[in-house]
Amino acid sequence: MNPIQNNLNKYFNKNSARVISYGMKLRYRDKRHSNSGQAMMIAVMFFLAGSLIVLGGATSPVLKDVKISRDIEKSKQSIYLSESGLEDVVYRVKNNMNFSNTESLVIGDITATTTIAVVGDKREIVSAGYKDNVVRTTKAIISEGNNTSFDYVLQSAAGGIEINDEAYVSGDVFSDTAIEGEFSNTITGNAISAGPSGLIRNIHITGSGYANTIASSTIDGNAYYQSIFGTSVGGTSYPGSPDQALGTMPISDSSIEDMETNAQNGGVINSPCPYIINSNTTIGPVKVNCNLVIQDSAIVTLSGNVWVVGNLLIGSSTPIEKSATVKISQSIGSKSIAIIADNPSDRENSGTVSIKNSAIFEGSGSAGSYVVVISQNNKTGSDEAIEVKNSARGDLFVYASHGKVLIKNSAFINGAVGYEVEVKNSAHIDADADPVNIPSTGGSGGEFSLDSWLEI
Repeated sequence: MNPIQNNLNKYFNKNSARVISYGMKLRYRDKRHSNSGQAMMIAVMFFLAGSLIVLGGATSPVLKDVKISRDIEKSKQSIYLSESGLEDVVYRVKNNMNFSNTESLVIGDITATTTIAVVGDKREIVSAGYKDNVVRTTKAIISEGNNTSFDYVLQSAAGGIEINDEAYVSGDVFSDTAIEGEFSNTITGNAISAGPSGLIRNIHITGSGYANTIASSTIDGNAYYQSIFGTSVGGTSYPGSPDQALGTMPISDSSIEDMETNAQNGGVINSPCPYIINSNTTIGPVKVNCNLVIQDSAIVTLSGNVWVVGNLLIGSSTPIEKSATVKISQSIGSKSIAIIADNPSDRENSGTVSIKNSAIFEGSGSAGSYVVVISQNNKTGSDEAIEVKNSARGDLFVYASHGKVLIKNSAFINGAVGYEVEVKNSAHIDADADPVNIPSTGGSGGEFSLDSWLEI
């Protein structure tokens, strides 16, 4: 071995332990540095998680406050539109304008749905406003007053009442002059013939009779009179009884004018003339500026008063195979609606009514609701202001305080008032037990009082 190699071996042998020791220290240092990095990463992760928890706890109340603020805004929008929907429908009901049992009002993405329910003589109107899932609801209860009622199934002024040819009347009858029958026609009720010219003749009355003179009649109840002959009395006779006071027409001309104004406020139809309805239609309140014809199988629903400035014809243009129907909207409740034939510029030759050929009349379905047909024609004598014939029937009262009313040919209605009234040819007048309520301004447009208005 040469001297250089020998010296190198001695050096490495002498320092090998130191080299190994140094290497081990280097490896220990590397391991320690690696563990320190992992610990730092874990610490950072824990710090981040803690920060997120703290941040979440701080932002949660803020988010809740934002949601509450938004819900409050939606709630205000819902209640405002609910109130608006309620005010809209109450206004329409009060002013006899068009309305349905359910009405909707939409502004942007907010909706108010308003419903109308008839409860007795009142109306409950409920409006619900919707904004997303936030709902606010308001309710108003209104009642109507100042009604006029028919107290008699037949009533006449100075023209008197005639009941002939097996005609039949069920209910009380009143006339400012004679009530006369033929072959002992029957009135199942009381009969009052007022004034010094009061006369009951050839009538079978199941109730009591009141007249200055009673002749050739049968009175099942009591009889009140100045003179009597040819009459049997089942109850008590009261000779020398004072004459009954003259009556007044149940609907004044001024009330009819109010009804006409009310109808006109709903709109005016000027053409085509004559205005012919021969298909299903909802009409009213409205003014028709010419003759109105309802015919064939048309079903006409009345939602308000109708003023016809001309003549009114209701009934099929052909025989009984087709029957026109006039009915009142369910939303009207226990009130009646008027169809008025009146041409103020020519009341002698215009404003007549003809109802024929099995025409059908229906109320709203609530007690006391009837179609009331009014004529302001004032031509007396043999001409009729209103004629109802040929099996026309239903919830119908007819009214012509200045003209003649003729009911004949098996017509079956609820009542008639006229300057003069004639019932014949097996016609039948039969009032229901319920009173006939006619608001002074007609239909659903009477004077309303507000019973309550609140949020529910």
